[in-house]
Amino acid sequence: MNQTRYYCTYFDSGYLTRGLALFHSLQTHSQSFVLWVLCFDDAVAEQIKSVNHPQLRPIQLSEFEYGDTALLQAKANRSKLEYYFTCTPSLPRYLFNQHPEIDLITYLDADLYFFSSPEAIFREIDKSSVAIVPHRFAKHLWFMARAGDYNVGWLTFRRDAEGLACLNWWRERCLEWCFDRVEGDKFGDQKYLNQFPKLFKNVCVIQHQGANLAPWNVENYDYISSNSIQVDNVPLVFYHYQGLKPYRATANDVIYDLGLRGCLATLPPSIQAAIYITYLKKLTELEQVWLKPEQRQAIHNRNVHRAIPFHLIWQFILYYALHILWNPKNVFISPNTLYAAWFRRLKLN
Repeated sequence: MNQTRYYCTYFDSGYLTRGLALFHSLQTHSQSFVLWVLCFDDAVAEQIKSVNHPQLRPIQLSEFEYGDTALLQAKANRSKLEYYFTCTPSLPRYLFNQHPEIDLITYLDADLYFFSSPEAIFREIDKSSVAIVPHRFAKHLWFMARAGDYNVGWLTFRRDAEGLACLNWWRERCLEWCFDRVEGDKFGDQKYLNQFPKLFKNVCVIQHQGANLAPWNVENYDYISSNSIQVDNVPLVFYHYQGLKPYRATANDVIYDLGLRGCLATLPPSIQAAIYITYLKKLTELEQVWLKPEQRQAIHNRNVHRAIPFHLIWQFILYYALHILWNPKNVFISPNTLYAAWFRRLKLN
């Protein structure tokens, strides 16, 4: 008999189709599972309810926040994105408290998509109390390591002494400080993960090369594509579509920035097509089912990139390098945040 896997994620209406794509990919590659979704607005909660599938279960934000005074106090001094980050450790903790049948819970970012069974990862985790996945930054992205050695895309916690101690420690740290910038050993909810193997026992650092392939690490591997995508001769389990955003959107068409250029990364054309076209087709299919035309246009326009003159890109690279080298307070701002601030200053978006 297959063991039921318990997952959780969160998103708002802007990420509805990505969250549903994640769910569909789990349906394809995981036989027995439940995915809980913390819904950050009422619209997405209603749409998740209307899917009416026993393996996809919505959590209303009001239910999640009820009685959690510490979380609500933190909400008052965070941006929307920073509050989402703050909620990450509280979500598996909430599910442990609400569902005594859960022995092992895995948080997944909503912009993941599975290409093969996650059981290979669970076999590696085995009886570990906590499991985290490293970024594995490509060598030319060495400076990104300041954002943390590990990525929040996949996190597993077991209901045992070490797993719960780690989860509660992480929640307390995020309640104290969780902002979209790096200050020393802190960056959002993510850089706290550096401390997990140091402070807690029985922590598994996932080594599977097919786990959390992403724009920041695709340059590390060799690829084969036949009936499935192979990463250094092991199956691609899931891809992390961080940085995927509309580049130009009209009422009838969307052109996407895949997020690879921001990491100076390339993929073989056949592999890029297998990874990205598969996902974009799924997003398009889900948009047509779940979104009205005006909703699709609003979501695309909210995240659309504007065309940037080439010489200004080089100015930004210099600006960013100076930020890293001559930062007197050691306050590191993420590339995406600094990028947006720089080009808004130039009135290009």
